[in-house]
Amino acid sequence: MSKIAFVFPGQGSQTVGMGKDLAEKYPEVMSYFKKADESLKVPLSQLIFEGPKEDLTLTINTQPALLTTSLAVLSFFQNSGVKPDFVAGHSLGEYTALVAAGVMSFEEGVYAVRKRGEFMENAVPNGEGSMAAVLGLDRVKLAAVTEEVTNGGNPVALANLNCPGQIVISGSKKGIEDAGAKAKEAGAKRVLPLEVSGPFHSPLMKPASGQLREVLDGIDMKDAEVPVVANVSAEPVTSAAEIKDKLIEQLYSPVLWEDSVQKMIELGVDTFIEIGPGKVLSGLIKKIDKTVKIFSVSDEESSLAVIDALKEEKL
Repeated sequence: MSKIAFVFPGQGSQTVGMGKDLAEKYPEVMSYFKKADESLKVPLSQLIFEGPKEDLTLTINTQPALLTTSLAVLSFFQNSGVKPDFVAGHSLGEYTALVAAGVMSFEEGVYAVRKRGEFMENAVPNGEGSMAAVLGLDRVKLAAVTEEVTNGGNPVALANLNCPGQIVISGSKKGIEDAGAKAKEAGAKRVLPLEVSGPFHSPLMKPASGQLREVLDGIDMKDAEVPVVANVSAEPVTSAAEIKDKLIEQLYSPVLWEDSVQKMIELGVDTFIEIGPGKVLSGLIKKIDKTVKIFSVSDEESSLAVIDALKEEKL
């Protein structure tokens, strides 16, 4: 039996103007952007639709902006009646998945990620943390590199295990520099510094975990209506209590994206639909398994095209 997974993007997929055409044409889509403005008491929709890009890319803005846009696109796409068997999201996208699965309301989700972005930005002084993508080195060899550098006094860790041959490391600025050099010595093809404001998904984020728990404790989280594949375990979860614990852990633990996709495939998923701006996750999934069907939904045209494709396959 064919199974479908909805997947939601994380930071890096944002663009100025995302969701604007759909929102201007459909009031039910625009309502998400209006609710975000009301919940956060900031003109987030204006920033999403008009920029400037520099402000949109600030973590504190990017996180609620992506969650809002992805769920607004989902609201239009779901009118087709397509239902997922599993949901998952990359880092921030996990919160989008949780709203889609009924674990928290949209208003609670957009507030939670706004606070999450704030805590992440404040956890490490600006300029002291960094991240880099390492291409062409397997996780065992790279883990050995990060362990050696960390033991030398400059903390660095695996942060995003995205797909075969693409792993992001995160940590102190010196740790990233040293690990990058050692990774090349160990056989990495390239090491690409990332434009981020902090060492996300590394142990350096632990100071933010207590603050995030306080925010999540204030949310009436419900058991998931659809299994959510958690970033930190690559296992499906439905229990609200377990989901909350895993969200705290996610802050300072690696995103096991490759493992999560493999787990969903093991559980029968053969169709992945990326919902929200960009096609980052679609590209990663293609590198993980070329045999599965992958669709991207970001606007009216792509939504209708995917709905037609699914109808033809009678999914």
